[in-house]
Amino acid sequence: MSPSGYSLRRDYLLWVLVAALLLLSAIEPSRIPDFPSFINWSTLGTLAGLLLLTAGIEASGFLHQLAARILRLVPDERRLAYCLLFASLVTAALLTNDIALFILVPLTLNLEEHATLPLRRLVIFEALAVNTGSLLTPIGNPQNIFLWQSSGAHFHQFVAAMLPPFLVTLACLFLFAFFAFRPRTLHLERFEAREPLQHPLLVVSLLMFVPFIVLADLHRVVYAITGVALVFLGLFRRVFLRLDWPLLLVFLLMFVDLRLVADLPWVRQALAGLDLKQPGTLYLTGALLSQGMSNVPATILLSQYSNDWKHLAWGADIGGFGFAIGSLASLIALRLGRQRGSLSAFHAWSLPFFLLSLGFTALWLWA
Repeated sequence: MSPSGYSLRRDYLLWVLVAALLLLSAIEPSRIPDFPSFINWSTLGTLAGLLLLTAGIEASGFLHQLAARILRLVPDERRLAYCLLFASLVTAALLTNDIALFILVPLTLNLEEHATLPLRRLVIFEALAVNTGSLLTPIGNPQNIFLWQSSGAHFHQFVAAMLPPFLVTLACLFLFAFFAFRPRTLHLERFEAREPLQHPLLVVSLLMFVPFIVLADLHRVVYAITGVALVFLGLFRRVFLRLDWPLLLVFLLMFVDLRLVADLPWVRQALAGLDLKQPGTLYLTGALLSQGMSNVPATILLSQYSNDWKHLAWGADIGGFGFAIGSLASLIALRLGRQRGSLSAFHAWSLPFFLLSLGFTALWLWA
């Protein structure tokens, strides 16, 4: 499931977290027995189940088939961009942002064989689109999954709470895309999906998706993940080979490391001086802190100091824009895209996008 570049990035992060754990354990070895209590097992179970289900849907070949049919219908560059951005939005909202990129970026690169396209710009906007789409739902990205499970909010409550920043970033996305892509006529040749459609795998994965979400929403994650795992073990064991095991381990280590970091005296003193009980302060802190340490660890860290999951989610998700490090999804997109000059071109679009989204969402908050 993971391309080599993404695996290297994930392995690097994994080893950094392992090294941090060893260092923090040496500083305060008496806390080692408490490590299991630092982990939000409900979040990990939800993430594991979603990764299994999305791996099943991806392995079925359905999304590639659907995308191929859509692409044959688009008449120009701008509409193609809008089509890919819409697919990125929906896929990220339902299947998480990194899964959306694993599907859409390689598909976009393959289109170069059939038409002259601004590939670098398309990949950049797909990164912005998946971060926008994932912002809306509690299953769109890892930090939302964590806040959904730790807060006790229901699925519909989470979506309703995230509508303001979603609408702001959605408007920014299509406004920027309007100026980024021209209505130039495309001449696509015959385009066929490379993977055959596996109906049984698709049907089983889709049938389990809604019950899994319902059980997770009712905080019955143990039953949800057990049911999904047993079905795949019995019928489609190969799906487990596509599961992103390093991501689960990275998330587990983040819980432990960041809980230990949050309890360091100087960190407590610094964050206590920010008055994180104020929604606006929490929002801005989450967005700005994400620019330096990525939004998943920023969310886990700040959750130790505030129970205001809504404004923390606003800040962390908006923080996924801006610098590429703000969201792991952005780094994945740039790595998968393999286009020269992508990093500087990405920031030329993402930094104005971040500032505009940050400002208008702040106005919505304070209004």
